Amino acid sequence: MLNRSIQWAVGLMVAAVAVAGTGCIALPGPGLGLLSIPIPVSPYHQKIREDRFEIHERYARVPILGPLTSGGPAVALDPPSDHEVMAALERARPVQGGIPLLHEKQRNNVRIIKEKIADYVDPPRFIPMIGPAQLHHAHYKVTIYFDERTMVGWPFPHQLDDEVTEVIYIDHNHFHMVGNVTGGANAPF
Repeated sequence: MLNRSIQWAVGLMVAAVAVAGTGCIALPGPGLGLLSIPIPVSPYHQKIREDRFEIHERYARVPILGPLTSGGPAVALDPPSDHEVMAALERARPVQGGIPLLHEKQRNNVRIIKEKIADYVDPPRFIPMIGPAQLHHAHYKVTIYFDERTMVGWPFPHQLDDEVTEVIYIDHNHFHMVGNVTGGANAPF
């Protein structure tokens, strides 16, 4: 009985020395206690969060631009970027993942053709938290041509090559302010 308790005590001391020697605990300065120990995160969940934040940061917000000038063109100047097109294609037809050497997919020779199919401005209206504004719509048809290669490694190694054409529709909307944007009717100037 005494021998087993000595083994437990020695085991606990070795564990304490091992944890303290990792650099996560017992550092000089203010400490966070157990919160200073790193927690592993699955790469799958990390990639999902990063992709969701990137879409929100780049494309999910609606910008508010200055008013349209009289006599000037009311056309959208920003076609979808190649990054936005490839992100939309990945959501529609995912390629990521797979098992290396067992089942993998690749996209090669990607060609992107962007066509504007509609560009119009709604009449002015009052929008909460913005004020009087007009919504500018721009609709694009994007045709993507690529060669898709599927490599299967088990049970019989083979490779499948396919020429694929994918059509994606992307909408770009943004607001234009209406009227005196410097201060309205009560502006000092």
